[in-house]
This record gives sequence, structure tokens and C-alpha cells, in this order.
Amino acid sequence: MTAEGFLEGRRLQLARGVLLQCIMGGYPPSRFYGSDDGDLALVADPKQIHRLPWSQQPRALAICDADELTGESSRLSTRGQLKAVVARYAALGLAPVVATELEFFVFAPNPDPTQPFQPPMGLDGRREDGHSAFSVCSNNGLRPFFSEVYACMAALGLPRDTFMHEMGVSQFEINLLHGDPLLLADQTFLFKHLLKEVALKHGLTVVCMAKPLAHTPGSSMHIHQSVVEADSGRNVFSDEAGEPTAAFRHFIGGQQACLADFTALFAPNVNSYQRLCHPFASPNNACWSHDNRSAGLRIPASSPVARRVENRLPGADANPYLAIAASLAAGLYGIEHHLEPSAAIQGEFEVPDNLSLPCTLHAALERLKRSHLAKELFGTEFIEGYIASKTLELTSFFDEITPWERRVLAAQA
Repeated sequence: MTAEGFLEGRRLQLARGVLLQCIMGGYPPSRFYGSDDGDLALVADPKQIHRLPWSQQPRALAICDADELTGESSRLSTRGQLKAVVARYAALGLAPVVATELEFFVFAPNPDPTQPFQPPMGLDGRREDGHSAFSVCSNNGLRPFFSEVYACMAALGLPRDTFMHEMGVSQFEINLLHGDPLLLADQTFLFKHLLKEVALKHGLTVVCMAKPLAHTPGSSMHIHQSVVEADSGRNVFSDEAGEPTAAFRHFIGGQQACLADFTALFAPNVNSYQRLCHPFASPNNACWSHDNRSAGLRIPASSPVARRVENRLPGADANPYLAIAASLAAGLYGIEHHLEPSAAIQGEFEVPDNLSLPCTLHAALERLKRSHLAKELFGTEFIEGYIASKTLELTSFFDEITPWERRVLAAQA
């Protein structure tokens, strides 16, 4: 839209079905979004209008809500779903607080997708070989790229906590500062968009796939969650003596009760399960533990005021609005129904059957399809539309024969 049209308040409308467009560009049958495929209004959030600092031509981006023409939020909108979950907390006098940790890879251009990704050429003329994790000079070879990333983050008002090289080859992680869930989802979305745009300027490719390289750690989007009293800001997970509260237990209990049903919302792609089923601190379980990275739900070591629950299931490929909404909805369900968690696990452990999670997209979608709870919390229209879109993507994947099949199976009798 032109700047003039935007400033005049001209309404931007969008076909309803676009909210269910699959990643290959197709759509599920129109019954999932209305046979008329009528319009939605895109309503810009006035707090999320940003001039894009990496663009030579003056250009701005506005994050919008997708609203029905009658004014209410579309049930197909993931941002709308997150706002609805936050409103349910507010009705109880509570406010959730979240922070996201996003991991990503920086690669050389990959014009032939049949070839593996490669790390980029650094300033020293060499490609990283994987020995730079947590090193103080780990991003020196990509210094011009990261310098512009930092500058663009500052220009967009994206505060960062820590930035580091992760375990994978040319893999990095950013921790965003904790705050309001909708704000953090917006910031996570903006940061991913920023990364890809700045990378293109520098002749690089940023990849937020869950598992872009074999035999290498995948990329997560861990979600740290706490709940405070809306009026006082007190963390309801800790009592006056600094001990865990019933609300803390119930929040964990809700996460455990919902994670299996909601796995497809946290791990939305075929590739998501490559990360979960070949884990490097990427646990595919609903166990909880104090500071054990093998558990799907980790309680980081902290002071009582910062007591929180870390959901380690989502990958970097997850929709931040939907992943945060699903995780917070699970915790609230536990608080409302006084659900008690299992016993905490420590050290080496085997996952009980009742705390294991689906390990393929097909299994996760089948579990979501049977979930009355998911339809209760997010609405039948959204869940059925989401499943329809993801089923198209899964079918597209099965329409291709992989190099592994040709290499290994072709010679079999």
C-alpha cells in the first residue's frame, strides 16, 4: 500500500482463505474458510508500525490484526488467538509474561536445494568447521552482517538480552527480553523477518528450519513463561516465603496435559520432527525437571521472583503467535482445573508412555484431530482449518521420493 493510502486510513482487505494458505501456496477446500471466501479487514496495530532500516527505498511494515468485517477478530488469525488467550488470563486478574529464545543458522546461498547447506565464507576466507560454539570470537567472520543486524534491531526497538554462537555449524541464538506475550510474538516475528532481509543484503541465507543439517543440533524457539498478578506484578509461581505455589504446579500440570494434543502447533512441519527425534537437548516429552535440558518442561535455576516454566518443544520454524498461545492456554487450563503434575525427573530417565509426544507430523495431526480440548480452547474452525492446511503440506512431502530412498532402497530385492 502507498504511504498516502495508509495515512488516509484506507482499509486493506484480504481474502479469508489466505489465513489457511499452505507453505507451497495452495489452499484446503473452501469449506474450511467459508465457501464465499469473503474478505477480512487488516487492521494495523499502531504500536507495530516500523520503517524498515535495511531498505534503501523508504518503506514501512505494519503488523495487522485480521478482523471480520463485523469487527471481531477472525478465529483463523493466530495473532487473534494469542490475544484471546491473554484476555482469558486478564479475566482472572492475571497477566502472563514470556520470553523467547530463537536459534537460527547463517549459510552461504543455496540455489540448488538438492545440495546440503554450507556455512558462509568468513572474513578470513574460510568456512567455519563447527569449533566456534560459545567462543568470544565466534561471529567475527560474519561481523558486517551481525553489525547491521544489531543496528536494525535498535532501529526497530527490539531489545535483546544475549546473543551467542550455538552448538551447530554457523548456528546462533538470540534471547529476547521477557514481557507481554503479544509484544514478544511481534518481536520474534520481526526479528526473523529482519534476519532474512539483512542476510540477503550481505549475500547470505538465514535458515529457521528446525533441522537444516544432519548430525547437527536443530534450532529451537524455547518459550519461558511466568504469570503475575495484573495489579501488583507479583509472580504467582512463588509465595511470600519464595516457595513454589499451587498455581506453579497447576501450570505445569496443564502443560503436561496438553503438550501431546498440541504438538502439531509447536512442531508444524515435516522437518520439525527431525529435530525432535534426533535430539541434541531437544526433548520430545512432557516430563518436567529442575534445570534438566532433557525434559520438555524445564524449570531454570532462578530467584523466586523469576520462577518460570520453559517449554522446550517449539522449534525455530514454529509460528510465534500460535506457539505462545498454545503454551499459555495449556498452562491456564491447568490453573483453572487444578491439575497436578507428575513427579519431577532428574538425571538420566526414561520417558513414561503417558508423557511421550507424537514423533511425526502425521501422528501429531492425528492427535490434534482427536483433541476435544484443542477445539474447546481454540475453536473448531481454527483447528480443523489448521489440520486441513498441514495435511496438504504433508501430502506434498509424500509426493516426492527422497535421495535416501533412491540411494538405499533401489538396490534391494
